[in-house]
Amino acid sequence: MRNSKKILIIISGGIAAYKTLDLIRSLVSQKFEVKTILTKTAEEFVTPLSISSLSKNKVYQNKFDLNEEIEMDHIALSRWADLILVAPATANILENIANGSANDFINTVILASDKKIFLAPAMNVKMWENKATQLNISKLRSRDFILIGPSVGELACGEYGEGRMASINEIELTIKNHLNNNLKLNALVTAGPTREYIDPVRYISNESSGIQGYQLAKKLNESGVRTKLILGPSKIKTDKNLDITKVTTADEMLEAVKRCLPVDIAIFSAAVADFKTKKKDFKIKKNNNELNIKLQQNIDILKFVSTHNSLRPKLVIGFAAETGHLIKSAKMKLEQKHCDWIVANDVSDQSIGFNSMNNEVSIIQKGDEIEKITKRDKSEIASMLVQKILKKFSINENQSLN
Repeated sequence: MRNSKKILIIISGGIAAYKTLDLIRSLVSQKFEVKTILTKTAEEFVTPLSISSLSKNKVYQNKFDLNEEIEMDHIALSRWADLILVAPATANILENIANGSANDFINTVILASDKKIFLAPAMNVKMWENKATQLNISKLRSRDFILIGPSVGELACGEYGEGRMASINEIELTIKNHLNNNLKLNALVTAGPTREYIDPVRYISNESSGIQGYQLAKKLNESGVRTKLILGPSKIKTDKNLDITKVTTADEMLEAVKRCLPVDIAIFSAAVADFKTKKKDFKIKKNNNELNIKLQQNIDILKFVSTHNSLRPKLVIGFAAETGHLIKSAKMKLEQKHCDWIVANDVSDQSIGFNSMNNEVSIIQKGDEIEKITKRDKSEIASMLVQKILKKFSINENQSLN
C-alpha cells in the first residue's frame, strides 16, 4: 500500500545527480509515491531506466510531448504532487526558476504549481558565491521557495567551500518533516551569544556563532511549526521568512522570551552570559594596571521558563556547551534546570565548536538512554532534532485521541 503523500523530484544536470537515486530508493521503501523529471544534462549522469526501476513510475523528460500534452502533463504533475523537490538544483535551473521562466517543461511545471517547492543547490563554491547566483537566491526566498543547503565541504571539482549538495539524509528529513507535520505547533528558539557591556566599547561575551540555533529555527519553520527566533549578536545571513527578534544583552533576551510565551516548544541554544555588570556611561581609561569589575548574576532564562507553572511550554530543550565531563555535566544541568531534554556538545573540539559548520551532540532525557548524533553539518543535526520533536508531539496527540 502506497503512502498518501506524493513527491515530484526534478533532477537537473550536476555530478550530485547520482545521489538522488538513494533518496528515491529510500522514499519509495517508505511508501511515498515518487515521480521524476530529468533534464537533458541530468541524463548524462543518471539514466531514465535506473530511476524508473527505483520509483516504479514513468520518468518524464524536460520536453513537451504532443501526445502526452493532450493530457496537459505540465499541469497534471504540478497538481498531482504534494511537494516538489529539485535535487540537485544547478545555478542554471535556479536562475530560470527565480526569474519565472516558462521556456521548457520543468519550468512550466514549477510555474504552474501551488505546492511547496524545495531546492537543493549544488555547484562550485565560486558559482554559489557569485552575485548573480545570490541575487537569484534572494528572489527565490522572497517567493517562499525553501532551500536545503548547500553545505560546506570538498566539492567534485576538488575545491573546498560552500556549494556541496546537502546530504541525502538531510534532504529526506526536511521534506518528510514538512509532509508529516499536521500539528499546529508554536515554538521559540534562542540562539547566539549575549553581550554584557562594561562601558560603551567593552563587553563580556563568548564565541557562539548562533548557527545551530538558527538552523533549528529554520528547520522548524520549514516543517510548518510557527517559529520565533530570538537571536543575539551574530553574523549569520538570516532567512527573511523567519520571525526574528534581535537582542544584545541577557536581559533583552529574557524579555523577548517572555513576550513569546506561551508556546508549545522552547529551545534554548543561546550561549547566554552568566554575569553582567553595571555599565559605565563613559569609556574606562587605563589609569592603572588593575581593573576591578563588580559582577552580578543574570537570571537563568532556561530555568525561568522550565519552572514557570502557568506558561511552561510542553517541551523545553536546553543546550549544554561543555569542555569536559560532557554527559555528567549535561545530566546535572537537566536536573538543575528542570527541562525535558538537554542537547550537549563539546566546544573544546574546534571542529565541532562554536564557529564550526559541523556539530556532534548527545541528547539526554530523564530515564531514557543517551542518544548521540555523530559529527555532521549543523543543518542536518537540526533536521534530526526537528524530526525527533515532531515525532514526540505526534505520539502524544495519537495517545490523547485513543
